[in-house]
Amino acid sequence: MRRWSFAKGHGTENDFVVLLDRESMLDLGAAEVRFICDRGAGIGADGLLRAVLAKHVESWDGDGRLWFMDYRNADGSIAEMCGNGIRVFVRFLLEHDLTSGPIVNLATRSGLKVATALPDGRIRVSMGPVAIQDRWVVVTTADGAEFKALRADVGNPHAVSFVDHLDGLPLHTGPDWNPAEEFPQGVNLEFVRNCGPQHIAMRVYERGVGETRSCGTGTVAAAAAARAYGQDHKPLPVTYRVDVPGGTVEVELTSEGAYLTGPAVLVAHGELTVPDREVLETRIPISAATGAPRPV
Repeated sequence: MRRWSFAKGHGTENDFVVLLDRESMLDLGAAEVRFICDRGAGIGADGLLRAVLAKHVESWDGDGRLWFMDYRNADGSIAEMCGNGIRVFVRFLLEHDLTSGPIVNLATRSGLKVATALPDGRIRVSMGPVAIQDRWVVVTTADGAEFKALRADVGNPHAVSFVDHLDGLPLHTGPDWNPAEEFPQGVNLEFVRNCGPQHIAMRVYERGVGETRSCGTGTVAAAAAARAYGQDHKPLPVTYRVDVPGGTVEVELTSEGAYLTGPAVLVAHGELTVPDREVLETRIPISAATGAPRPV
């Protein structure tokens, strides 16, 4: 058995467990992540954030003194970026005096990000450029309904579909996409409804997790897609309000890149007992989306 200190937080109810691992001493693998994020046996979360100094990350070639956000999906898979997670990550660093604000530079798998702690308690993060590709795929939901989806990249892959209604979408099971080879590493699927000028609402099915209450990179992809193909095309810069089941964020689109602003709070601190790896690898993980055994 191992005992690890943790914090729990969320950004618009997209929730995360945070582990401090300054010198990369924790033996953290996919089995540990699945256990910790399991809502029945572990703490429960949409993902895990490990705070480690960037000098310990082989793929990082920048300033080794920065904090690196090592983000894992709930199924243990590694993701390039998480827009809600990075705000929770910054909140953790600030509240534990691991960095000073209000401006914080962060290392991530999708490059250097700059976060700003605002006076109203929200956190604004530079998300980098958003690539909207003029290429569509077809997304099919569990009830057989088909939607055209626009491919977008925010440092991680997205497919954005525009719909008339959000309430009836059966996202308890992951939608399929065609052509299947378009996203060999999986994709985050956003379903977006127009609510008015520079105002959209969305639901999301995240790869490696299931439907979540919010997806930060997904809100950026949705706003960029709405501007590119919506009825209210505006010159840059422009700000969108994006409503998700867990709250509201703002997405600023500029010629230099996108910025995401929203809340981030820590709700708990504690000590977690983690079984040995051999024990964890015998467990059958349960999908948060379906309640069925999840393949590993």
